[in-house]
Amino acid sequence: MITELLPQGSRVLCAVSGGADSMALLHRLWSERESLGIAVCAAHYEHGLRGEESRRDADFVARWCREREIPCLVEHGDVPAYAGGKQLGIEEAARELRYAFLERAAAELNCDLIATAHTADDNAETLLFHLLRGSGAAGLGGIPRQRGRIIRPLLDTSRAEIEDYLRQNAVPHVEDSSNENEIYSRNLLRRRVMPVLRQLNPRCEEAMGRTARLLERDEDCLAGQAAAFLASQRPDSLDGAALLALHPAIASRVLRLWWPAALSFEQSQAVLAFAAGTERAALDLPGGVLRREQGRLYRGEERRVCLPERELPSVGSLELPEAGLILRCDGPEPAEEINGLFKTYLFKYEKICGKMTCTGRREGDRFHPAGRGCGKTLKALFTEAGLTREQRERTPVLRDEAGILAVLGFGVDERVRPRPGDRVLRVSWKNTFESTK
Repeated sequence: MITELLPQGSRVLCAVSGGADSMALLHRLWSERESLGIAVCAAHYEHGLRGEESRRDADFVARWCREREIPCLVEHGDVPAYAGGKQLGIEEAARELRYAFLERAAAELNCDLIATAHTADDNAETLLFHLLRGSGAAGLGGIPRQRGRIIRPLLDTSRAEIEDYLRQNAVPHVEDSSNENEIYSRNLLRRRVMPVLRQLNPRCEEAMGRTARLLERDEDCLAGQAAAFLASQRPDSLDGAALLALHPAIASRVLRLWWPAALSFEQSQAVLAFAAGTERAALDLPGGVLRREQGRLYRGEERRVCLPERELPSVGSLELPEAGLILRCDGPEPAEEINGLFKTYLFKYEKICGKMTCTGRREGDRFHPAGRGCGKTLKALFTEAGLTREQRERTPVLRDEAGILAVLGFGVDERVRPRPGDRVLRVSWKNTFESTK
């Protein structure tokens, strides 16, 4: 496997943590560099997570490489600060920073390839991790052997084989104490789940690796069919009927290739349902707006909508072009239907204080939906509803001088909730469509 991934004449950057797997990989690449016809460099990223122990690992790698005249770059980072600033988990933040460093190091040392020490055990743990998240074939295909210039030469090598190699070749390594901490999901899988699976099948890593390769092969086939479909479409749009005529396994991959941002399973299903419609409409998605016109689907850029403050007439219409809505106010009138229609809100007229306006959301807005017996911030309500950023920005909020009257799509505030016999102000709305071409 190593020779397949390392063409002769390659200059290879080995990512080295100092642990058993990466030291085995670095030692093998270095000791076989002449027979493989390669040059070897090393890079170590110190994450700033384990204090003195972490700095010890960096010193160990640098010293081992210096003694063998292996070019080595070491960088010190601050993963907790980065994770907090980006609102990421520690594991995800560490991975982002580490791979960004490896790309910089490869450029600085003029390396063609970046070799990481992922093993068969890592591959099995990744498959399980993705299975628990409900991934499809792409996720269950495990860790790819090669992605761009990143290669994994040890992907078929078990951790037991790594330990044998280290003993036979007297290769030192350091132990990372954080590998014992089961707060990290991968450690929990490694320490609790994998031992049980080995009781059922002592060669479970090999079996799961085989499953991953089969799924990777299937994914390549289906993704190829999706790419062929995209090649038959116009550059600017998709034929909705043709998309729906595809097998769902291919249609979902078409969306993955075509749409500029990752879509969840539920979002992909929503797009396919949207494609079945015929009227002109738009659908907000991560990364942009999907438009449907004359049976075709068009991508639109994600828009930052800002609803300016507008005065709401006591009688008459108000257009909100940013939200694609027209509001209509009528009254006061006797309340005949307290609940109104889905697109009609009724306010107790005597409870309205002064001038009424329509705005977008504001920082700290708090709303008491009628009948729910509690108040919530709009931020919390919008999060519970799963609204995208654009949907949040373009949701109209009706106000008077005392506070929020209603939030379109979420109901009337308890303060102005009418009772039978009350005089009411009726506010209804209808959708329009503003082309984003």
